[in-house]
Amino acid sequence: MTRQSKIIKTSIIGIIVNLILVVFKAVIGILTNSIAITLDAVNNLTDALSSIITIIGVKLAKKAPDKNHPYGYGRIEYFSSVIISVIVLWAGITALTESAPKILNPDVTSYSTVSLIIIAVAVVVKFVLGQYVKRVGQDINSQALVASGSDAFFDAILSLSTLIAAIISIFFHISLEGILGVIISFVIIKASIDMLRETLDSMIGARVDSKLSRQIKDSICELNEVYGAYDLSLHNYGPEDMQGSVHVEIDDNLKAIDIHELTRKITLKIYDEFSIILTVGIYARNDKYEDIRQDLEKIVEKNPEIIEIHGFMVYEEKKIATFDIIVDFDSDREKVKEKVLSEITSKHPQFKYILIDDYDVSD
Repeated sequence: MTRQSKIIKTSIIGIIVNLILVVFKAVIGILTNSIAITLDAVNNLTDALSSIITIIGVKLAKKAPDKNHPYGYGRIEYFSSVIISVIVLWAGITALTESAPKILNPDVTSYSTVSLIIIAVAVVVKFVLGQYVKRVGQDINSQALVASGSDAFFDAILSLSTLIAAIISIFFHISLEGILGVIISFVIIKASIDMLRETLDSMIGARVDSKLSRQIKDSICELNEVYGAYDLSLHNYGPEDMQGSVHVEIDDNLKAIDIHELTRKITLKIYDEFSIILTVGIYARNDKYEDIRQDLEKIVEKNPEIIEIHGFMVYEEKKIATFDIIVDFDSDREKVKEKVLSEITSKHPQFKYILIDDYDVSD
Protein backbone atom coordinates (compact mmCIF):
# COMPACT_ATOMS: atom_id res chain seq x y z
CA MET A 1 0.00 0.00 0.00
CA THR A 2 1.36 3.43 -0.96
CA ARG A 3 1.86 6.29 1.50
CA GLN A 4 -1.08 8.16 -0.06
CA SER A 5 -3.35 5.11 0.28
CA LYS A 6 -2.40 4.70 3.94
CA ILE A 7 -3.19 8.34 4.70
CA ILE A 8 -6.57 8.16 2.93
CA LYS A 9 -7.50 4.85 4.58
CA THR A 10 -6.55 6.11 8.05
CA SER A 11 -8.39 9.39 7.50
CA ILE A 12 -11.57 7.64 6.34
CA ILE A 13 -11.50 5.47 9.47
CA GLY A 14 -11.15 8.66 11.50
CA ILE A 15 -14.07 10.32 9.71
CA ILE A 16 -16.42 7.37 10.29
CA VAL A 17 -15.50 6.95 13.96
CA ASN A 18 -15.74 10.68 14.69
CA LEU A 19 -19.12 11.08 12.97
CA ILE A 20 -20.52 8.20 15.02
CA LEU A 21 -19.20 9.85 18.19
CA VAL A 22 -20.66 13.20 17.11
CA VAL A 23 -24.15 11.74 16.90
CA PHE A 24 -23.97 9.93 20.23
CA LYS A 25 -22.36 12.82 22.14
CA ALA A 26 -24.68 15.45 20.67
CA VAL A 27 -27.75 13.43 21.64
CA ILE A 28 -26.42 12.80 25.15
CA GLY A 29 -25.33 16.43 25.57
CA ILE A 30 -28.78 17.73 24.61
CA LEU A 31 -30.68 15.18 26.70
CA THR A 32 -28.54 15.75 29.81
CA ASN A 33 -28.12 19.49 29.22
CA SER A 34 -24.33 19.00 29.46
CA ILE A 35 -22.22 21.75 27.88
CA ALA A 36 -19.04 19.65 28.26
CA ILE A 37 -20.47 16.69 26.33
CA THR A 38 -21.95 18.97 23.66
CA LEU A 39 -18.60 20.69 23.21
CA ASP A 40 -16.96 17.28 23.01
CA ALA A 41 -19.34 16.45 20.15
CA VAL A 42 -18.37 19.67 18.34
CA ASN A 43 -14.72 18.77 18.82
CA ASN A 44 -15.33 15.36 17.23
CA LEU A 45 -16.97 17.11 14.29
CA THR A 46 -13.86 19.24 13.75
CA ASP A 47 -11.79 16.04 13.92
CA ALA A 48 -13.85 14.58 11.07
CA LEU A 49 -13.42 17.78 9.08
CA SER A 50 -9.66 17.63 9.72
CA SER A 51 -9.53 14.14 8.26
CA ILE A 52 -11.35 15.35 5.14
CA ILE A 53 -8.82 18.16 4.72
CA THR A 54 -5.97 15.67 5.19
CA ILE A 55 -7.33 13.58 2.31
CA ILE A 56 -7.68 16.63 0.05
CA GLY A 57 -4.18 17.80 0.97
CA VAL A 58 -2.46 14.49 0.21
CA LYS A 59 -4.37 14.22 -3.09
CA LEU A 60 -3.19 17.67 -4.21
CA ALA A 61 0.36 17.05 -2.94
CA LYS A 62 0.76 14.07 -5.28
CA LYS A 63 0.38 16.21 -8.41
CA ALA A 64 3.34 15.75 -10.74
CA PRO A 65 5.96 18.54 -10.99
CA ASP A 66 5.46 21.05 -13.79
CA LYS A 67 7.30 24.01 -15.31
CA ASN A 68 6.03 26.48 -12.70
CA HIS A 69 6.53 24.06 -9.79
CA PRO A 70 9.59 21.93 -10.68
CA TYR A 71 9.89 20.64 -7.12
CA GLY A 72 6.35 19.32 -7.10
CA TYR A 73 3.41 20.07 -4.80
CA GLY A 74 4.49 18.13 -1.69
CA ARG A 75 4.40 21.18 0.57
CA ILE A 76 0.63 21.38 0.15
CA GLU A 77 0.49 18.76 2.93
CA TYR A 78 1.91 21.40 5.25
CA PHE A 79 -0.79 23.87 4.24
CA SER A 80 -3.45 21.27 5.02
CA SER A 81 -1.86 20.83 8.46
CA VAL A 82 -2.03 24.59 9.00
CA ILE A 83 -5.74 24.60 8.08
CA ILE A 84 -6.38 21.74 10.51
CA SER A 85 -4.54 23.61 13.27
CA VAL A 86 -6.60 26.76 12.66
CA ILE A 87 -9.85 24.75 12.73
CA VAL A 88 -8.88 23.16 16.04
CA LEU A 89 -7.88 26.58 17.40
CA TRP A 90 -11.26 28.01 16.38
CA ALA A 91 -13.02 25.12 18.11
CA GLY A 92 -11.03 25.76 21.27
CA ILE A 93 -11.81 29.49 21.32
CA THR A 94 -15.50 28.83 20.65
CA ALA A 95 -15.59 26.28 23.46
CA LEU A 96 -13.98 28.80 25.82
CA THR A 97 -16.55 31.52 25.10
CA GLU A 98 -19.38 29.01 25.62
CA SER A 99 -17.98 27.48 28.80
CA ALA A 100 -16.76 30.49 30.78
CA PRO A 101 -20.26 31.85 31.61
CA LYS A 102 -21.29 28.40 32.89
CA ILE A 103 -18.85 28.69 35.79
CA LEU A 104 -20.95 31.40 37.47
CA ASN A 105 -24.29 30.21 36.07
CA PRO A 106 -24.12 26.41 35.86
CA ASP A 107 -26.82 24.44 34.06
CA VAL A 108 -28.64 21.60 35.76
CA THR A 109 -27.56 18.28 34.27
CA SER A 110 -29.19 14.87 34.54
CA TYR A 111 -27.05 11.91 33.60
CA SER A 112 -28.44 8.44 32.98
CA THR A 113 -26.61 5.15 33.23
CA VAL A 114 -26.80 4.77 29.46
CA SER A 115 -25.24 8.18 28.86
CA LEU A 116 -22.36 7.41 31.23
CA ILE A 117 -21.73 4.09 29.51
CA ILE A 118 -21.64 5.77 26.10
CA ILE A 119 -19.19 8.38 27.37
CA ALA A 120 -16.97 5.61 28.77
CA VAL A 121 -17.07 3.79 25.44
CA ALA A 122 -16.15 7.05 23.68
CA VAL A 123 -13.08 7.36 25.91
CA VAL A 124 -11.85 3.92 24.87
CA VAL A 125 -12.69 4.45 21.19
CA LYS A 126 -10.89 7.82 20.98
CA PHE A 127 -7.86 6.47 22.82
CA VAL A 128 -7.53 3.50 20.43
CA LEU A 129 -8.20 5.72 17.39
CA GLY A 130 -5.65 8.29 18.54
CA GLN A 131 -2.91 5.72 19.06
CA TYR A 132 -3.63 4.11 15.69
CA VAL A 133 -3.69 7.35 13.69
CA LYS A 134 -0.58 8.74 15.40
CA ARG A 135 1.36 5.50 14.85
CA VAL A 136 0.50 5.45 11.14
CA GLY A 137 1.43 9.14 10.87
CA GLN A 138 4.84 8.53 12.45
CA ASP A 139 5.49 5.50 10.27
CA ILE A 140 4.84 7.39 7.02
CA ASN A 141 6.00 10.86 8.17
CA SER A 142 2.61 12.59 7.95
CA GLN A 143 2.37 15.60 10.25
CA ALA A 144 -1.36 15.89 9.60
CA LEU A 145 -2.00 12.32 10.81
CA VAL A 146 0.30 12.72 13.81
CA ALA A 147 -1.57 15.90 14.76
CA SER A 148 -4.95 14.18 14.31
CA GLY A 149 -3.80 11.23 16.41
CA SER A 150 -2.55 13.47 19.20
CA ASP A 151 -5.79 15.43 19.10
CA ALA A 152 -7.81 12.20 19.40
CA PHE A 153 -5.72 11.15 22.39
CA PHE A 154 -6.43 14.51 24.06
CA ASP A 155 -10.11 13.97 23.31
CA ALA A 156 -9.97 10.67 25.18
CA ILE A 157 -8.46 12.38 28.22
CA LEU A 158 -11.04 15.16 28.06
CA SER A 159 -13.93 12.71 27.71
CA LEU A 160 -12.59 10.87 30.73
CA SER A 161 -12.65 14.17 32.61
CA THR A 162 -16.27 14.66 31.53
CA LEU A 163 -17.12 11.21 32.86
CA ILE A 164 -15.47 11.97 36.20
CA ALA A 165 -17.35 15.29 36.42
CA ALA A 166 -20.62 13.50 35.71
CA ILE A 167 -20.00 11.00 38.50
CA ILE A 168 -19.15 13.86 40.89
CA SER A 169 -22.37 15.63 39.87
CA ILE A 170 -24.46 12.49 40.55
CA PHE A 171 -23.02 11.67 43.96
CA PHE A 172 -22.09 15.09 45.33
CA HIS A 173 -24.49 17.39 43.40
CA ILE A 174 -21.63 19.67 42.39
CA SER A 175 -21.59 21.06 38.85
CA LEU A 176 -18.15 21.17 37.27
CA GLU A 177 -19.43 21.58 33.71
CA GLY A 178 -18.28 25.19 33.25
CA ILE A 179 -14.89 24.62 34.80
CA LEU A 180 -14.41 21.45 32.81
CA GLY A 181 -15.46 23.22 29.61
CA VAL A 182 -12.84 25.91 30.19
CA ILE A 183 -10.16 23.28 30.86
CA ILE A 184 -11.17 21.47 27.66
CA SER A 185 -10.95 24.75 25.77
CA PHE A 186 -7.43 25.54 26.97
CA VAL A 187 -6.21 22.03 26.17
CA ILE A 188 -7.65 22.29 22.64
CA ILE A 189 -6.14 25.75 22.14
CA LYS A 190 -2.71 24.61 23.35
CA ALA A 191 -2.79 21.50 21.14
CA SER A 192 -3.70 23.61 18.09
CA ILE A 193 -0.88 26.10 18.75
CA ASP A 194 1.63 23.24 19.13
CA MET A 195 0.40 21.71 15.85
CA LEU A 196 0.66 25.06 14.11
CA ARG A 197 4.16 25.73 15.44
CA GLU A 198 5.46 22.33 14.31
CA THR A 199 4.02 22.71 10.83
CA LEU A 200 5.31 26.26 10.40
CA ASP A 201 8.78 25.08 11.44
CA SER A 202 8.71 22.60 8.57
CA MET A 203 7.54 25.28 6.13
CA ILE A 204 10.07 27.89 7.25
CA GLY A 205 12.97 25.45 7.39
CA ALA A 206 13.82 23.99 10.78
CA ARG A 207 17.22 22.64 11.76
CA VAL A 208 18.11 19.23 10.35
CA ASP A 209 17.33 16.43 12.80
CA SER A 210 20.57 15.71 14.70
CA LYS A 211 20.26 11.94 14.43
CA LEU A 212 19.61 12.08 10.68
CA SER A 213 22.48 14.51 10.15
CA ARG A 214 24.98 12.29 11.96
CA GLN A 215 23.74 9.18 10.17
CA ILE A 216 24.20 10.79 6.74
CA LYS A 217 27.68 12.08 7.54
CA ASP A 218 28.75 8.74 9.04
CA SER A 219 27.47 6.96 5.94
CA ILE A 220 29.50 9.24 3.65
CA CYS A 221 32.63 8.81 5.77
CA GLU A 222 32.41 5.02 5.37
CA LEU A 223 33.95 5.53 1.92
CA ASN A 224 37.75 5.19 2.00
CA GLU A 225 38.33 8.23 -0.21
CA VAL A 226 36.52 10.59 2.19
CA TYR A 227 38.31 12.27 5.12
CA GLY A 228 35.26 14.14 6.38
CA ALA A 229 31.75 15.36 5.51
CA TYR A 230 30.78 18.99 6.20
CA ASP A 231 28.19 21.70 5.49
CA LEU A 232 25.25 19.29 5.28
CA SER A 233 22.16 21.27 4.31
CA LEU A 234 18.74 19.72 3.69
CA HIS A 235 15.64 21.31 2.17
CA ASN A 236 12.18 19.88 2.52
CA TYR A 237 9.82 20.00 -0.45
CA GLY A 238 7.21 17.84 1.25
CA PRO A 239 7.25 14.88 3.66
CA GLU A 240 8.49 12.55 0.91
CA ASP A 241 10.87 14.89 -0.92
CA MET A 242 14.09 16.03 0.73
CA GLN A 243 17.06 17.44 -1.17
CA GLY A 244 20.28 19.05 -0.09
CA SER A 245 24.02 19.43 -0.38
CA VAL A 246 27.20 18.38 1.41
CA HIS A 247 30.94 18.98 1.11
CA VAL A 248 33.42 16.12 1.38
CA GLU A 249 37.14 16.35 2.00
CA ILE A 250 39.36 14.27 -0.33
CA ASP A 251 42.98 14.07 -1.49
CA ASP A 252 44.00 16.94 -3.75
CA ASN A 253 45.73 14.58 -6.19
CA LEU A 254 42.57 12.76 -7.31
CA LYS A 255 41.75 13.03 -11.02
CA ALA A 256 38.53 14.57 -12.28
CA ILE A 257 37.21 11.16 -13.35
CA ASP A 258 37.88 9.80 -9.84
CA ILE A 259 36.07 12.74 -8.23
CA HIS A 260 33.17 12.31 -10.65
CA GLU A 261 32.88 8.62 -9.76
CA LEU A 262 33.11 9.36 -6.02
CA THR A 263 30.42 12.06 -6.04
CA ARG A 264 28.06 9.76 -7.96
CA LYS A 265 28.80 6.96 -5.50
CA ILE A 266 27.95 9.25 -2.56
CA THR A 267 24.76 10.51 -4.20
CA LEU A 268 23.51 6.99 -4.92
CA LYS A 269 24.54 5.70 -1.48
CA ILE A 270 22.62 8.41 0.38
CA TYR A 271 19.58 8.07 -1.86
CA ASP A 272 19.49 4.29 -1.36
CA GLU A 273 19.81 4.60 2.43
CA PHE A 274 17.78 7.75 3.16
CA SER A 275 15.80 8.60 -0.03
CA ILE A 276 17.51 12.00 -0.04
CA ILE A 277 19.00 13.63 -3.15
CA LEU A 278 22.37 15.24 -2.33
CA THR A 279 24.56 17.54 -4.40
CA VAL A 280 28.20 16.90 -3.45
CA GLY A 281 30.84 19.63 -3.25
CA ILE A 282 34.57 19.05 -2.81
CA TYR A 283 37.23 20.20 -0.34
CA ALA A 284 40.74 19.27 -1.45
CA ARG A 285 43.15 18.13 1.26
CA ASN A 286 46.93 18.54 1.25
CA ASP A 287 48.90 17.32 4.27
CA LYS A 288 51.99 19.44 3.54
CA TYR A 289 50.90 22.04 6.10
CA GLU A 290 49.49 19.63 8.66
CA ASP A 291 51.10 21.67 11.46
CA ILE A 292 48.83 24.64 10.66
CA ARG A 293 45.78 22.39 10.51
CA GLN A 294 46.64 20.93 13.93
CA ASP A 295 47.07 24.40 15.42
CA LEU A 296 43.64 25.36 14.07
CA GLU A 297 42.18 22.27 15.76
CA LYS A 298 43.84 23.34 19.05
CA ILE A 299 42.21 26.76 18.73
CA VAL A 300 38.82 25.05 18.36
CA GLU A 301 39.45 22.98 21.50
CA LYS A 302 40.24 26.13 23.52
CA ASN A 303 37.20 28.08 22.30
CA PRO A 304 33.86 26.26 22.89
CA GLU A 305 31.98 28.89 20.88
CA ILE A 306 33.79 27.58 17.77
CA ILE A 307 31.88 24.51 16.60
CA GLU A 308 34.15 23.47 13.75
CA ILE A 309 36.92 24.50 11.35
CA HIS A 310 37.21 22.65 8.05
CA GLY A 311 38.04 23.04 4.35
CA PHE A 312 41.64 24.10 5.13
CA MET A 313 43.72 24.80 2.01
CA VAL A 314 47.04 26.55 1.38
CA TYR A 315 47.85 28.30 -1.89
CA GLU A 316 51.63 28.52 -1.75
CA GLU A 317 52.22 30.82 -4.71
CA LYS A 318 49.71 33.38 -3.47
CA LYS A 319 50.80 32.95 0.16
CA ILE A 320 47.16 32.51 1.15
CA ALA A 321 45.51 29.95 3.44
CA THR A 322 41.74 29.58 3.61
CA PHE A 323 39.39 27.63 5.86
CA ASP A 324 35.72 27.56 6.82
CA ILE A 325 34.67 28.34 10.37
CA ILE A 326 31.38 27.60 12.14
CA VAL A 327 30.63 29.77 15.18
CA ASP A 328 27.74 29.24 17.58
CA PHE A 329 24.72 31.44 16.74
CA ASP A 330 24.69 32.92 20.26
CA SER A 331 28.31 34.10 20.11
CA ASP A 332 29.82 37.35 18.84
CA ARG A 333 30.85 35.98 15.46
CA GLU A 334 33.11 38.86 14.42
CA LYS A 335 34.95 38.88 17.73
CA VAL A 336 35.52 35.12 17.58
CA LYS A 337 36.82 35.28 14.00
CA GLU A 338 39.20 38.12 14.84
CA LYS A 339 40.54 36.06 17.75
CA VAL A 340 41.15 33.03 15.52
CA LEU A 341 42.89 35.16 12.88
CA SER A 342 45.10 36.75 15.48
CA GLU A 343 46.14 33.42 17.03
CA ILE A 344 46.88 31.55 13.81
CA THR A 345 48.66 34.53 12.23
CA SER A 346 50.96 34.89 15.25
CA LYS A 347 51.96 31.21 15.00
CA HIS A 348 52.26 31.02 11.20
CA PRO A 349 52.80 34.55 9.85
CA GLN A 350 54.04 33.40 6.44
CA PHE A 351 50.47 33.27 5.09
CA LYS A 352 47.49 35.58 4.81
CA TYR A 353 44.45 33.80 6.27
CA ILE A 354 40.97 34.06 4.83
CA LEU A 355 38.04 32.83 6.93
CA ILE A 356 34.91 31.67 5.14
CA ASP A 357 31.88 32.09 7.39
CA ASP A 358 29.71 28.95 7.61
CA TYR A 359 26.56 28.56 9.68
CA ASP A 360 25.58 25.91 12.18
CA VAL A 361 22.75 24.35 10.14
CA SER A 362 23.35 20.68 11.05
CA ASP A 363 25.21 18.57 13.59
